[in-house]
Amino acid sequence: MKVTVIGAGLAGAEATWQIVRRGIPVRLFEMRPGQMTPAHKTGDFAELVCSNSFRGAALENAVGLLKEEMRRLGSLIMLAANEHQVAAGGALAVDRDCFARAITQRLVNHPLVEVVREEVRALPEEGIIILATGPLTSPALAAAITKWTGEDQLYFYDAAAPIITGDSIDPAVAFWGSRYGKGTADYLNCPFNEAEYARFYQELVDAEACRLKEFEREVFFEGCMPIEVMARRGRQTLLYGPLKPVGLATENGERPYAVVQLRKENREGTLFNLVGFQTNLKWPEQQRVFRLIPGLERAEFVRYGFMHRNTFINGAALLLPTFQLRRQPNILFAGQITGVEGYVESAASGLVAGVNASLLAQGSRPVCFPPETAIGALPAYITSADPRYFQPMKVNYGLFPPVPGKLKGKRQRNEAQAQRALAVLAEFSPQVPPLKERADE
Repeated sequence: MKVTVIGAGLAGAEATWQIVRRGIPVRLFEMRPGQMTPAHKTGDFAELVCSNSFRGAALENAVGLLKEEMRRLGSLIMLAANEHQVAAGGALAVDRDCFARAITQRLVNHPLVEVVREEVRALPEEGIIILATGPLTSPALAAAITKWTGEDQLYFYDAAAPIITGDSIDPAVAFWGSRYGKGTADYLNCPFNEAEYARFYQELVDAEACRLKEFEREVFFEGCMPIEVMARRGRQTLLYGPLKPVGLATENGERPYAVVQLRKENREGTLFNLVGFQTNLKWPEQQRVFRLIPGLERAEFVRYGFMHRNTFINGAALLLPTFQLRRQPNILFAGQITGVEGYVESAASGLVAGVNASLLAQGSRPVCFPPETAIGALPAYITSADPRYFQPMKVNYGLFPPVPGKLKGKRQRNEAQAQRALAVLAEFSPQVPPLKERADE
């Protein structure tokens, strides 16, 4: 059975590789160069459009662990990245042109890959399909996906608030509570006095924002107003919006001047979202300004806020951890359209989707990678988050189940997570069909 892969970005290229290296043919659709996107410059597969960096290489970073897991699973993206690496200190960076050409040549020349250079405007009606069209999915295909998944399940503009680790919040300052004491105390509240708010407000309105590209400019609509843009409407605006103090009181019974609310991002409470803080500030500015919030002076950011053009589905409502569509399991999604964020994460989702598409083609059951691994923790989060608040996510150690026992400091915790992940992956690997050898690889 031939598998159809739509999109030859990082995710589609990786998925194709995983399938054909298991002896299953693929029809790979890529609309470039016949139809370009506003961000791409070439027709090469896996073109890197924003940066040449795959971020940190050390295992103490979750993305470093994810890359190591991908290497052990025979990733094409990691193979090409290692071959075309350039000096970048502690990060993995590549020569972008050589990297993309190498991946293109490997797939175009593979005997089991049929490359079709045309836009897919409607979804195939049968067979195993991987949809990996990325954050700049063409309007026609986006319309087809909208019809397929539901009007309220496809998003075109990504407005996300920062996420921080739970253990970096000062428990002596932040308090649990819900407005007017209704329901359970589900929010952590960071209270301002008037002087603290005045300083925070001034730094927020003066902070430097990122410049948007032309095709991203229409991102600012009222429902996703950046916190800094809202603040510039007047000093009192936030006090009647996301920082309103009404219905909340500290443990001493005092009403704060303003309050930032934090919402659990996962069941374990290892990650918290700054409610209403979607932002376009530069990352160093977010760290500087948001650490002025009482209780967040030592906040550890696992995801900064951002606003940009990004087509993605509500993975929490639509997908299984195998990246299959819940109601139509012969269809899989991969890449940023699933709600993963970042080059490495996109490629990793392609690897998972490719493995599972090959299993489906062989009449076998798909596999869920263990949540103790980086490659399993990300889809576990993407498909189990609260669909009402779903936003794209990069891999981070806050997504992993905690390691039992007392561990001192972030570095020791991360090292323990990494060692456990690699051990669990080694035990799990026999469930993944092995790649077949080729003489020319």
